[in-house]
Amino acid sequence: MKILFLTKYPEQGASSRYRVYQYLDHYRELGTDVAVQSFMDAPLYRLSISRGSQAKKFWMAAKATVRRLAVVWKNRDADALYLQRELLPFGPPVIERLLKRRGMRLIFDYDDALFIKKASRYNRIASFFRSPQKIADIIRMANLTIAGNDWLRDQANSLGGRAITVEVAEDTNRYLSKTYGDGQVTIGWLGSPSTSKYLHLISDQLREVAEAQPLVKWVMVGGGDFEMDGVPWETRDWSFETEKKSLHEFDIGLMPLPNEQWSLGKSGGKARTYMAASVVPVVSAMGYNLQLVDHGRTGILIDNEHSWADELTKLIQSPDKRQRMAEAALQDVKNRFSIDGQAAKIHDAVKALVNDAPS
Repeated sequence: MKILFLTKYPEQGASSRYRVYQYLDHYRELGTDVAVQSFMDAPLYRLSISRGSQAKKFWMAAKATVRRLAVVWKNRDADALYLQRELLPFGPPVIERLLKRRGMRLIFDYDDALFIKKASRYNRIASFFRSPQKIADIIRMANLTIAGNDWLRDQANSLGGRAITVEVAEDTNRYLSKTYGDGQVTIGWLGSPSTSKYLHLISDQLREVAEAQPLVKWVMVGGGDFEMDGVPWETRDWSFETEKKSLHEFDIGLMPLPNEQWSLGKSGGKARTYMAASVVPVVSAMGYNLQLVDHGRTGILIDNEHSWADELTKLIQSPDKRQRMAEAALQDVKNRFSIDGQAAKIHDAVKALVNDAPS
């Protein structure tokens, strides 16, 4: 069996890294011939999360389109096309339709509510071409949609697709062994510039904590040029090594979300990463977070009955509680989200499609 994996981002992009790249070696071990290509190379990805340079973005995207089409042509003998998001970020899904007619099975993978129109913070061109209707068309066309959570699965089915849920795996072995103690407490946030804005939803409560707990350290990884009055955030650029070292420092990890439908499509990546690194997740009580975090045991869910400031203060003042919750969170990830297990689920689903009669 040969599978062509087409991702939107290189490994630096979290969704592509978690949804595709971390599984590739496991697919090969299972005997599958794997070809993979990212629409964005590393320079285009860096440019895409910066402001301005619209002409350069357009030119680099044009070159990326040529590269992608060349890869598709070279691998036109593949048994299955595995799309992590769209094949191309513009235009109708013509190529996907042609490949399917030639007998290639089409699998669509997504972990965000891409069928909801949402403007890009950095790229007006991308916002113009973004088409929720195209996503719906691909879901209906695909032989199978693999969703990051049950809500996304149900939405895909309601759009006329055939969908299953495969939650994201976590390689807990890649994180440094955690040490606990009564020393300085670090509150952290890990993500991308497009989601750091959600911290402003709880800025008043974070300022309250920072004022009352002046010894707490605040670390942000991957948030770009971020500032918050009254909270002394130390900002760090993201890299694989920065992520690993910073998570080793974190005691508490934040994940606020806006109260909107888009948040229901979130698949808990940030919170699950905290848990895998033995960091206590403190997250908005909505969507998939309700399935991921067991309130009071593996993390804290903040709803109308809980205050971010109150819950953070309790954790800051309770090192034993933090340790118990962090250890329980790590064990939960090991039990529920192993790479071997999740890779086998995806591999088996694709293999079943390839072995079926053409549809």
